[in-house]
Amino acid sequence: MNISGAARATGLPAKTIRYYEEIGLIRPQRTANGYRHFRDSDIHKLTFLGRARALGFSIEDCRRLLALYEDKARASADVKRLAEEHLAQIADKIAQLRGMQATLRELVDQCAGDHRPDCPILRDLANG
Repeated sequence: MNISGAARATGLPAKTIRYYEEIGLIRPQRTANGYRHFRDSDIHKLTFLGRARALGFSIEDCRRLLALYEDKARASADVKRLAEEHLAQIADKIAQLRGMQATLRELVDQCAGDHRPDCPILRDLANG
C-alpha cells in the first residue's frame, strides 16, 4: 500500500506519516523506484500511534509505548506507569485550565462591556 492508502486506512495525514518515518517511529519498505510500501504491520503501528497521540501522549511516550508493545517480554507495570504519568500530566493541565477559566470568568464578570474605554480585562493583562 502506498502512502495515500496508508493515510486513508489510518486517518492520519500523509505529512504525519512522513514525519513518523523521519523520526524513526515507522520504517516502511521502499520499492525499487523509491516509493514507500506500507505493510499491514505498518498500518497497525500507524493506527496505534494515531490513537496514542489522540490520547495526548507525546512523541517520546509514543516511542516508549510502541517499544513496549513490540516487546513480548514486557511487564504491564511499565505500561501502566507510563499511562499513570500521562494521566497525572492531564490532571495538572485540567487544574491549570480551571484556574485560567476562573480568572477569566472573574475578569469578564467585572467588565461592563459597554461603550466606555475602561476595561478590567485589558487592565489585568497589562498589569499581570
